[in-house]
Amino acid sequence: MPGPLPGQTSDAPHIPVLIEAILRECAPITGVWLDGTLGAGGYTRELLKAGADRVIGVDRDPLALQLAKDWAAPFGDRCRLVAGTFSDLDDLAGEALDGVVLDLGVSSMQLDLAERGFSFMKDGPLDMRMSQSGPSAADLVNTSDETVLADILYHYGEERASRRIAHAIVAARMQEPITTTARLAEIVAKCLPRPKPGQSHPATRSFQAIRIAVNTEFEELAEGLAAAERALKPGGLLAVVTFHSLEDRIVKRFFQLASGHESNANRYAPARADTTARFEMVTRKAVAPDDAEVARNPRARSAKLRVGRRTGAPALSLSSAELGLPEIKPKGRR
Repeated sequence: MPGPLPGQTSDAPHIPVLIEAILRECAPITGVWLDGTLGAGGYTRELLKAGADRVIGVDRDPLALQLAKDWAAPFGDRCRLVAGTFSDLDDLAGEALDGVVLDLGVSSMQLDLAERGFSFMKDGPLDMRMSQSGPSAADLVNTSDETVLADILYHYGEERASRRIAHAIVAARMQEPITTTARLAEIVAKCLPRPKPGQSHPATRSFQAIRIAVNTEFEELAEGLAAAERALKPGGLLAVVTFHSLEDRIVKRFFQLASGHESNANRYAPARADTTARFEMVTRKAVAPDDAEVARNPRARSAKLRVGRRTGAPALSLSSAELGLPEIKPKGRR
């Protein structure tokens, strides 16, 4: 097990999900890499230890960048910290890259802080903003149209009871604005059967959906994949770790299209003109954590890793429809 991060005082080190698989599939680690979700620094530190000349650590969360100053200091100019999002990673890098790692979803650091409002496990303000700016989850829950809420819950959380939950949310906010994670979780839980032992909390899918909407995560993912394609040198590697089926579906679709391995579901559809492969697949299928990793880090249970190697073909942009992104525009948001 890796030791604590530089400057970390906890006895329990941050364990980056699927890091051993990333280092194995991307070996040898050389040149300049970009870590698109700096978080607690697990991927950045391990990439530097594995042989990267430099790592550019990007995060939209000001807290992650603030905490990183201490542990990153011993690495000197081998580690550069940058505020930003996936969609701008090529501009943020400012140079051609040998590798990009994208760790999707919410970080453990964000989940564990009740005041960030990501989790129903501890009561806190209904926030969920990774960047700590812009409209919050409370804004979305208290102002969105009932139909839009239902669409968010269904398309972003795969919640079958989306209409029932959306109706309950609207009824509850008419009595009093919904401002805490505990109250939202209670409203959702009352709409669903009591979970059986071993099942997840009834509000899990709804919280995931609202978090994705607040942070425009699917749009950022689609634009981030395109930005990584533009930034990578020929031979450069893109490693993406997903945590639920919706994210993985988008990443899988991107690599299928970019590698020319799109399945021909409709034989009558015209052939795509852009058949030149822009990526070669390093992992033939998604890599999952082994039992030992799940035992060490239960949050890794649903993780999947896909890795592709950039070719010399010109970068292309794929539309949201091509990647299968749901078209939802919450009220008051662009």
